[in-house]
Parts: sequence; C-alpha cells; structure tokens
Amino acid sequence: MTDDFGLQSASGHLTVPEESKQPYPADVEATFRADAAQVIARYPHKRSALLPLLHLVQSVDGYVTGRGIDLCAELLDLTTAEVSGVATFYTQYKRHPNGEYTVGVCTNTLCAIMGGDEIWESVSEHLGVGHDETTDDGKITLERVECNAACDYAPVVMANWEFFDNQTPESTRQLVDDLREGREVRPTRGPNRVCTFKQVSRTLAGFGDGLADEGVGAGPASLAGLELARRNGWTAPEGEGARSGSAPSADAPGSTEVTPGHDEAQADKAEPAAERDESDDAPGEKHESDAGSKSPTGGTPKSEPAAGPPVVSTGDGVSGVARQAEGRADTVDVAPTQEADPASAQGRASNVSAQSANVPVGHDASPEATLFDADDPADGDAADDPDDPRDGKGQR
Repeated sequence: MTDDFGLQSASGHLTVPEESKQPYPADVEATFRADAAQVIARYPHKRSALLPLLHLVQSVDGYVTGRGIDLCAELLDLTTAEVSGVATFYTQYKRHPNGEYTVGVCTNTLCAIMGGDEIWESVSEHLGVGHDETTDDGKITLERVECNAACDYAPVVMANWEFFDNQTPESTRQLVDDLREGREVRPTRGPNRVCTFKQVSRTLAGFGDGLADEGVGAGPASLAGLELARRNGWTAPEGEGARSGSAPSADAPGSTEVTPGHDEAQADKAEPAAERDESDDAPGEKHESDAGSKSPTGGTPKSEPAAGPPVVSTGDGVSGVARQAEGRADTVDVAPTQEADPASAQGRASNVSAQSANVPVGHDASPEATLFDADDPADGDAADDPDDPRDGKGQR
C-alpha cells in the first residue's frame, strides 16, 4: 500500500485508496481473526464489538483500510456501509495513512487564551503540515483538537492521547522533534513513555500494554479542590432522608438518595384529612382516613378498605402507588380513511378520526372538529352557524 501521507481527497479523507482493499496476507488475517474472536466474546451482541474491532484494524494497518472494513462487516454480520458509517463518524478512526505519532494541540477556549493558538501556529509552521496532515517521513500527524479534557493544565498537547501539560511553542516544537528522532519522550502524566499509534490502537481494542499503573495519575491542579475540602472539613450533603434515618446506606447496592419529594421522605409527614382534595383521587380509591368515618349524609360508617395496592418503583429511586382508573373509554370509529364517505358528515368524522384525535361514533363533525372548510356546501348548516367564530356571518 502506498504511504501517501498528508494527501487529502476532495471528500476530506472519507474514502480509502483502492490498494487498501487488497486482502490481508494469510498469517496476518489468521491473527486478526483470533484477536477479533476474543473481543467479540466480551459482548452479548457481537455487533457491539465494532468500535474495538476498528481500533484493531488500525493496530494492524495504521488506519481503517478497505480490507479492514470488509473483514469487520463479515465478522459482525454488518454491511460495509454500516461499518463505514461508524469509521467516518469518530475522529480517532483514520481513513488515510496516519503518522506514527498523532500530536493534538488543544485550541478550545481555555487552552486558546492560555496560548494554544500560538502553539498551533508555531508547530504547524515548524512541521510544514496543517490539520489532519502527516509529515513526509510518516512520523507526525498533526491535529487541532477541540478539547483534551485537561483544562486545569492549559495549554495542553497530546501525543497519541498522552498528556503534555502547560506547554509552550518552544516545548511543543521540541516534543515533535524528539518524536521524529526516536528519542525517549515521557508524558507529564500517565505511562513513562509514549507508545506508537499502532500500539495505542491495540490497547484501545482491549488488549492491555502493562502500562496502566505507571507514572502520575491526577496531578496537583486536579486535586486542589479535594485538598481544600479536606482542610476545611467539607463533606457532601447527605440529604433530608439520610439525616432522618429513613434512607438506606449510601454504600448499599442499588441505593438512591431520598429527596424531599420521595415517598419515603413524605412518610413522616401526615397530611390532615381535611386538607385532602378528594377530586384528585382515582375512581374507586379509598384511604385509611376514611375508615370508621360517617358519610356526608350522616349514614353508617364506611367499611374497612381492602388491602392497598402494591408500591412499585421505576428503578431510579422514585416509587409510588400503582393505580388503574375504572373509567370506560368512549367508543370511537376506527374505520380506515379510504372506507369513509367524504360526502357525508359521518364520513368526514371518520376521516378526521384517522387524521387526528378520534371522533366518537354518531358524533356529527363540526368545523371545530374537522379539517374541512366551514364554508364547504357539504357541511349543510355548519356554514351558517352563528356561534362559529370562523363564519363570516357569525358573531365576533
């Protein structure tokens, strides 16, 4: 395959060269299939393995090739269009030969005002390439990145997604020169070395590189808020339910915060019966406060209510009483529109029923309930209705 680094097509790298569709050598394909089988086995539905498999393709070819797309589609029972749609959506998937190191300069708001724009201009001129272009030696692919998720160390540059914090134009130029010359480069945080693009792609596919516990994790700037809270004895609020003791332990599996509006928090607040609005009750609903009370006409006391309905939960910490209204829905005309006669009011009611809210059987269609013109001769007296605000002869 050609190493045509830095060349963009008119479609902006959305296509791959024809030579990238040539089949894998037998030994390479066998190894790929074995690795892919391990990845696919991690998912209940194999199509979910597409993202790591695309990284696996890049670990072999250095970018998402046509043959890689074909193989992913075969292994996951997808079409090549479905695979290509994913490969062209995410920026970590490259549709052209990528450099050995992807250097991303953050030029989002905070990094920009802290010097990110100046760093970009400096390193772009130094390398002689622009965004998503690769140096002639195939070592560096330069990217303008929207956010590196490290604003507390702005301006930030990443090399194969490893952090280089508090950068300057000079330090970034030195970084890319060291990478091109093969000198040892150590990130500010994370592992003690920068892996190549293919090596990192294999890690992203789900195969560990043994470097997870190396280097510094969160730096001092990221921990400043935590240290301040410890010095002042600040803790997160526990919520009303936790203070009253009605909430389960925060460490209990599946526990949720009990908010003031939660049923458990409301359990301790008895509402006076006189203040209950019975109009809000569901049909046939009874309350414990009604037991033993007399009817409004002074009759005999009401009987004891039956066992209450079960309490159900939505799974997000919100629970409530399961109720079912006992009302009966109106009978409606569900005849297909094509069977209704538009020349009659009843037919037009059926048409409206199929187009918007259903119109009950036997209910004559009025201008307010239909989609027809109030002046339609077929409407009969509807056009002369004095109460119709749309009628020119009606009252305004």
